[in-house]
Amino acid sequence: MKVSVQSVNFNIDDDLVKFIERKVNTLDKFHDQLLGSEVFLKVQNSSEKENKYTEIKINVPGNDIIVKKQSKKFEEGVNMCVDSLKRQLVKRKEKLRA
Repeated sequence: MKVSVQSVNFNIDDDLVKFIERKVNTLDKFHDQLLGSEVFLKVQNSSEKENKYTEIKINVPGNDIIVKKQSKKFEEGVNMCVDSLKRQLVKRKEKLRA
């Protein structure tokens, strides 16, 4: 699956890109018709510690699935988004079987 990573308000390093690609590519196990994904990483300039926003959009035939999370670190946000996407993909596949 093709993973597109975009960062807003900062420059992303290669280690984070590899981590994101590895995590998002694990979603192939839960649905066999994933067309691609887009990951958006944003940093809000604020005094809060949780100022990092992660948004993952998965292209699935029919509808796209979008998950947004706010966290202290991008790795934590990616993990939360991927876990949420796993649950949604399993539910969607079960509905297709029924």
